[in-house]
Amino acid sequence: MSAISDLDPSPRTGAESDIEHLLRPLAPQVLGALVRRYGRFDLCEDAVQEALLAAALQWPREGRPVNPRGWLIAVASRRLIDDLRAEQARRRREDADATWRPDEPADSGLRTGTYDDTLTLLFLCCHPALTPASQIALTLRAVGGLTTAQIASAFLVPEATMAQRISRAKQTIKASGIGFQLPPEDGREQRLAVVLHVLYLIFNEGYTASSGPSVQRTALAGEAIRITRMLHRLLPADGEVTGLLSLMLITHARRRARSAPDGALVPLADQDRGLWDRAAIEEGVRMIEQALATARLGQYQLQAAIAAVHAEAVSTQETDWRQISALYELLERITSNPMITLNRAVAVAMVKGPEAGLEMVAEVQRDGRLDTSHRVDAVRAHLLEMAGDRDGAVVAYRRAARRTTSVAEQRYLES
Repeated sequence: MSAISDLDPSPRTGAESDIEHLLRPLAPQVLGALVRRYGRFDLCEDAVQEALLAAALQWPREGRPVNPRGWLIAVASRRLIDDLRAEQARRRREDADATWRPDEPADSGLRTGTYDDTLTLLFLCCHPALTPASQIALTLRAVGGLTTAQIASAFLVPEATMAQRISRAKQTIKASGIGFQLPPEDGREQRLAVVLHVLYLIFNEGYTASSGPSVQRTALAGEAIRITRMLHRLLPADGEVTGLLSLMLITHARRRARSAPDGALVPLADQDRGLWDRAAIEEGVRMIEQALATARLGQYQLQAAIAAVHAEAVSTQETDWRQISALYELLERITSNPMITLNRAVAVAMVKGPEAGLEMVAEVQRDGRLDTSHRVDAVRAHLLEMAGDRDGAVVAYRRAARRTTSVAEQRYLES
């Protein structure tokens, strides 16, 4: 599946689709090579986007070059040098032009560090100086290879708004003097946590769209998986990277069963489990089992373990809710996240009864951090329904429906 094609509704020929599949993994490699050599992330990123556009237009007509990566680096380098010369002229610094002119062919000497460049690029896009929204947009643009229009479409915002967001992010990087290098060893784990969180947010928005008519945006979730899989190849021994990829694979495996033909939301309990992607589930389960046996425990591993328990059950009734409740309790200790408590409330209700779950929902309400979320009311309504309080459930369902910005969720809650 081509995430670019799915996010862009215009039709693609077979040759164009093949070229897109080739360009997307090359995009971060080319950008990393240019930034490592020239600096100036903002100008390099623009140059790479133009090179990708040139390739998308020329290669279907003229055929692929023998060395696609070298072709892209050469074209992007020429554009970058033109931009740098123009900037230097504006600043009356023509004498510095030689600093930016390469002394050898663009592809020469840039083969080394390809994977390090991609990893460094991920860290740069997820730098703490950027807002979470900017981190997401820049990651999809620079590492994912998506155009501004495609990212805007994925998040249902105007292209101009997304363009401003990306432009501000690049200007922030430029103004802060952030260098193109991996963070020092003592800060790398913390920065990696930011990278994983950004990928997690991208996947969540794809798996459960926060607004709009669709239940999910499968292309966006698929892009998150692709980038996380790339990160896993770079850091195969990191338990949390493995856990996040496992979580994505197992969760995304349910995508075909999550909506009805008319687009209506189908909750987990009502899904046709025969539609689940068993190959993806098996891969994810193998990964999480290995991570839990060899790595230090983390939140993404625990979430993947919970997803695995759900995926291996033949029905909601035969799900091991005690194990899920215990895993959520451990996850709650690690994260202190009220959304985890809310999820645990459902598992506890399945084990001890709805009243026990409602007590936990009351704790979340007293906490206050989810006051603006519709999910508290949705869970409370579900548990009230389990308890036989239909009137109370109707009130809570209606309140949750008014609060959600997802049309599909709103229709489900109202029904």
